[in-house]
Amino acid sequence: MKEYNTLDDFDVKNKTVLLRVDFNMPLDKNTLDILDTTRIKLVLPTIKELMEKNAKIVILAHQGRQGSWDFTSLEKHAKALQKLLGKEVHFVGDIFGGKAKDGIKNLRRGEILFLDNVRKFPGETDKKSAEEHAQSELVQNLYPLVDLFVNDAFAAAHRAQCSLIGFTAVLPSCAGRLMERELTTLKKILSDPEKPCVFLFGGAKFSDVIVTIERVLHNKTADKVILTGLPANAFLKAEGYDLGEKNESALSEEGKPEQFDDIKKVLNSFQDEIYLPIDFAVSENESRKEIDLNELPTEYNLFDIGEKTTEKFKDILKNARTVFLSGPCGVFENPLFRKGTEEIFNFVANSDAFSIVGGGHTVAAVEQMNLRDKISHISTGGGSLEKFMMGEKLAVIEALKQAKNKRVVKYS
Repeated sequence: MKEYNTLDDFDVKNKTVLLRVDFNMPLDKNTLDILDTTRIKLVLPTIKELMEKNAKIVILAHQGRQGSWDFTSLEKHAKALQKLLGKEVHFVGDIFGGKAKDGIKNLRRGEILFLDNVRKFPGETDKKSAEEHAQSELVQNLYPLVDLFVNDAFAAAHRAQCSLIGFTAVLPSCAGRLMERELTTLKKILSDPEKPCVFLFGGAKFSDVIVTIERVLHNKTADKVILTGLPANAFLKAEGYDLGEKNESALSEEGKPEQFDDIKKVLNSFQDEIYLPIDFAVSENESRKEIDLNELPTEYNLFDIGEKTTEKFKDILKNARTVFLSGPCGVFENPLFRKGTEEIFNFVANSDAFSIVGGGHTVAAVEQMNLRDKISHISTGGGSLEKFMMGEKLAVIEALKQAKNKRVVKYS
């Protein structure tokens, strides 16, 4: 018996289903075009099952966060889903207003309505209990129009946000097929992980990983941590390196000054277990140039790890039995700066280690390099996967458990 309900526990035939997914996609910064549709593809089994059972499907999702460059409408996401399904997907530029309500009421059996970016609702990202979120405008306007809430957003399962947990207090609720598969697979992996275990964090964000690094090292989930991308730059800055104006600016946009004090504490506690780059690749005259750590500061952006760092990290990874990859090593979308990510990811994929990949841009890199079949487990989760691997409770899973235990039924 699972601690939460799944689709096996409900008859969805002819019912109206509110499906929360995580389609927070890697986008092109200039055109906002979707770079990789893996997260959509992985939810297709849930959507197709609901369609085959003639359910009316209402999709809720988010993209970016208010104020970020990738905070945008979900119209392109709806078109991408339509292309993958080969079936019309209706889209409305509304979340819970008149257009959204009319769209839901007019849905026919087996049809799909894609609502707009749920983070356009200011209360979406508030951290509250399921019961508190249930009183929000979002939940109060939508829940009377649907019969069942299905959560298939494993990548956001660590967030106690409105659309993720609020509906579980007022609607029968269950995990979708992707959520169910992720949890089942990861529990098996974590019950007896092979050691040594190495975590690699990269990508263009560092705020969320500071606590994660401290905890995975403190509780011995990870034996070693390798840092690339913006996380590496943040740790180098905390060590006292001047990275140059452009790189310092990128750090200030992503994090807060006090976070560097937190990084210093982590470094003081785990200096021997954390590994940082020793050289980098920059763009000079539209070509790739590599510089050493001792050549900092630089007037150029640090776009990739250099060859010396790549070899250093391969040496660490060669003895690993479990490897967790979260974030590319550089700006892999640009062929000039794909080298670090390509070499490290290929090295892990072709090793004997059990490899786990999580996070949108990480999965996009794996897909681009045609490594999917060589990775042991590809997870849609980034932050949720990290917290799950640390043994932390995930807000969404706890809300689904409560819904099952309370036997939540729809209010009349």
